[in-house]
Amino acid sequence: MKVLHPVTFALLLASAAAQAQMSKDDMSSMKMPPSNQQAAGMLTDAVVQKIDQAGGVIVLKHGDIPNLAMPAMTMGFDVADKKMLTQVKAGDKVRFHVEVVKGKPTVTHIEAAR
Repeated sequence: MKVLHPVTFALLLASAAAQAQMSKDDMSSMKMPPSNQQAAGMLTDAVVQKIDQAGGVIVLKHGDIPNLAMPAMTMGFDVADKKMLTQVKAGDKVRFHVEVVKGKPTVTHIEAAR
């Protein structure tokens, strides 16, 4: 068994403590939202299941979302701009990008699938 030097152990412990103190909001705010060009390279295929205009939520049956390490599933997402919800309807095949905004997965870009 390898024993860590006390200074190395102290540095590892301090680093872990500093990371543990950051909330999800702190970490998500460190990421800059992608430009439309960047988002286009990170789009996920989906089918619109339901739209809740009043709540600002879209339910998508989607493939894997690599930037969030999220597997394929059906779930509701907040949208960054409620105007996005007027561009699609239930049954539409779409491509979308999602980022964590204020601690919630939020659709920041959506377009019709080609």
